[in-house]
Amino acid sequence: MLLTITTTHRPATDLGFLLHKHPAKVQPFRVASGTAHVFYPRADERECTAALLLEVDPIGLVRGRRDDAFTLGQYVNDRPYTAGSLLAVALGAVFRTAMNGRCDGHQELADSAIPLRVHLPALPCGGGPELLRRLFAPLGWHVAARPVPLSAAVPEWGDSRCCDVELTGELRLSDALRHLYVLLPVADDAKHYWVEQQEVDKLLRAGEGWLAAHPERELITSRYLKRTSVLVRSALSRLAEGDDPAEGELDDALVPPRISLAEQRRQAVLTVLRELGARRVLDLGCGAGALLRDLLADPSFTHVLGVDVSAGALAAAHARLGLDRAPDRVRERISLRQSALTYTDPSLAGHDAAVLMEVVEHVEPDRLPALERAVFEVAAPGAVVVTTPNAEHNVLFETLPAGQMRHTDHRFEWTRAQFARWADGVAARHGLRVRYLPIGPEDPVHGPPTQMAVFTPEETR
Repeated sequence: MLLTITTTHRPATDLGFLLHKHPAKVQPFRVASGTAHVFYPRADERECTAALLLEVDPIGLVRGRRDDAFTLGQYVNDRPYTAGSLLAVALGAVFRTAMNGRCDGHQELADSAIPLRVHLPALPCGGGPELLRRLFAPLGWHVAARPVPLSAAVPEWGDSRCCDVELTGELRLSDALRHLYVLLPVADDAKHYWVEQQEVDKLLRAGEGWLAAHPERELITSRYLKRTSVLVRSALSRLAEGDDPAEGELDDALVPPRISLAEQRRQAVLTVLRELGARRVLDLGCGAGALLRDLLADPSFTHVLGVDVSAGALAAAHARLGLDRAPDRVRERISLRQSALTYTDPSLAGHDAAVLMEVVEHVEPDRLPALERAVFEVAAPGAVVVTTPNAEHNVLFETLPAGQMRHTDHRFEWTRAQFARWADGVAARHGLRVRYLPIGPEDPVHGPPTQMAVFTPEETR
């Protein structure tokens, strides 16, 4: 089975740095199902194509298994030739560092969207080209797919369940690889291995930043987890716990009916922004656009800029806000931009206020100084609003295991004292004052579920 990834980014051979695979070499890698080969059919300054060819050992794949149901079917099937879960596992093993978005010496490129073209000559998909468009298009891909005939020599046999698929778009390479890792077995609607609890963690890690807002997230989750109901429920509840739930979230039981904690967060942020008199607002880490939608609904906010590192999240925000069909007066008030919050971007300057809503906990602790400089020194808005989980409150969540954080991508969760220590330090270093506000029902011992810090100039009252 074959997958190719092509870019026309200049110089195109930078693809080798991003994938951590040298374009001048043919490299074999042992994987559970056989041998994965990485090579480059073309590698020059104008265009570079990396190919992943998986050579499956069908005998080794079933050796030692006990399956009384249609034993011959273990050996006679299309799995060695079609781009399903075997290829997804190989993709994750061979390009793991690239999938995690790390590239020493070229990190800025790894954090940037580049033109990409992905070709899969044989992707099994029972739903055909239409399902493939439903899966990939919301993530920013243009999908060209055509069914592969069962036999070119015997056209009356009709089409196979496989499609010849080409995906084109401008995305971060890490996002593209994570999309493929999740959606290849989803399209195939099959996995070659047993699915258990750790598959939920894999799904949420690979789907971070895009799955929660995907319009087909329930279908994706169900197929990825082989319709194992307990795992599907677990995954969907953890997805809903994020800052943009579709049908409630983990901590909804602690707040009044129909008013989720996510909604309370957004309303608290909007209230503070209105009190500050902010008109030009910067939403840093905007995700799929839940806060952007609320900001656009209030005409007192004359310009809104949503920023996120994930091209998939921005595509979801664009779709959610209906910008393609929105009137000019709406489109003139909003902009979306891809940018990493730990890199300085002078073009973000000139706003009355910036919001980091449930963002800082997704940043590695050693990168917080870089985020501080990018936001408070370079962007330097008139005010900064930060919300983050209160770790002390976690013990009140009945469905959250002891010691576990609320989201698989959280790098940390602060207590109230830890949050105040960080925020007080930021305020002192930048000549600001900071005040703290609770969000959600406040427990007398454990405090509120969400904590907020509002940074303003010293003279602000």
